[in-house]
Amino acid sequence: MNSHIFIDIGNTLTKWKFKGKFSISPTKNFEFSSLPSSPKIWVSNVSQKSFDLSERNVIIVKSQTKYKSLINAYKDPKSLGSDRWLGMIASYELTHGGSFVFVDIGTAITIDVVSESGSHLGGVIFPGLEKIRQTFDFFPVSPNSNSNRIGQSTDEAWTIGTRSVIVNTINHRVRELKDELHNTSIILTGGGYIGIQDFLDFDHNYYENLVLDGLEFFANNVG
Repeated sequence: MNSHIFIDIGNTLTKWKFKGKFSISPTKNFEFSSLPSSPKIWVSNVSQKSFDLSERNVIIVKSQTKYKSLINAYKDPKSLGSDRWLGMIASYELTHGGSFVFVDIGTAITIDVVSESGSHLGGVIFPGLEKIRQTFDFFPVSPNSNSNRIGQSTDEAWTIGTRSVIVNTINHRVRELKDELHNTSIILTGGGYIGIQDFLDFDHNYYENLVLDGLEFFANNVG
């Protein structure tokens, strides 16, 4: 399927993979007409943007009840965001069916839990760092507070405080889940990771394009 295109359309950014190469664009600027010719295009779209797909062979992937032995916890499987489902598929393949906690740090932050049997136990969703900071846009972000724990100006205090909300929530939830699921893998993805990775206090593996990886695993599985 090297000639197929795989696309992850998020609320802020769109990423796609074609012939082993990755590209990225703001979702507001992305159009299918800009893509190269391909016999099939596989898409995960969790944005609110609509597209004209009439002239392309596009498959919009929705979450399903099951992928191999991975079982979706939602009663209405399609109501689970496809990015979360595909991220879990990639994590499932990376852990060879072991238990894992999958964390996607983006416009929204999602944490999903899968047991060793492959059962998706559920997850949580909360706003990402930029969304929280937008609640008070008159507080600018300070670029000089990355290593500080407290701020000596309002800008620094706001920057550190909002980051702490995100970091402390992720650290707390992951620690809880690790206590419940022994020897579980912690897998992270998402663009928001870059700003907070030094403050995470648990062992983990980070993959930059995990949703695209899951999309490709899904496509290979269904043929």
